Amino acid sequence: MPKSLFKTVSLVGCVSVVTGCMSTTDTATRNVVVSTSGEPQAFTKVAYASKNTGTMRAFVTGYSFWDNTPPGSARIARPIIHRQAGGTGTYDDPITVAVGHSKSGGRSRMDFPAGTRFYFPNLKKYGIVEDLCGDGPRPQNGPCHTGYGGLAWLDIYVGGRSVGSSAADRCMNAITGVQNVVMNPSPGLPVHRGEIALSTCRSS
Repeated sequence: MPKSLFKTVSLVGCVSVVTGCMSTTDTATRNVVVSTSGEPQAFTKVAYASKNTGTMRAFVTGYSFWDNTPPGSARIARPIIHRQAGGTGTYDDPITVAVGHSKSGGRSRMDFPAGTRFYFPNLKKYGIVEDLCGDGPRPQNGPCHTGYGGLAWLDIYVGGRSVGSSAADRCMNAITGVQNVVMNPSPGLPVHRGEIALSTCRSS
């Protein structure tokens, strides 16, 4: 979506930042950009079932090598296929996705189980849950877990190490918005193969 369709906003009366995807307890923040088309307007706590299939609406954002936690790394918290955030977007090599989580009794419960696959039609990429979005003692109070307008929040890794932080930021802004996403998709859907910062964002 063109950058002109996005703007930085305040959400629930707070500065519009989202906690960086995490594999440690450090915190990194970045601006959230959302569509001005009048889609969801507020956070709502939602629960997700891991065995559902089919198309759903989700708030999709991106995170990069530069704003990961810790910054300048590709570390992930729940590796399944990859040891570090990555992937080319095919069914067999899906791109790392971070999801919200909640903590209780010293344990973390992910909104979607690690290994859950998604297909992003707007990006023509498959993704797989391998990372956490939100940190601190109560990540359930953060936007990644509470969702956006009652919708799931999916944070997909765009990469960006080779293009620099500014280009990675532009890429993240370009892909952010409410989109249709297929949960537990079948193989064989159209794919634009490659790191998002080097494929989808360069062709859009």
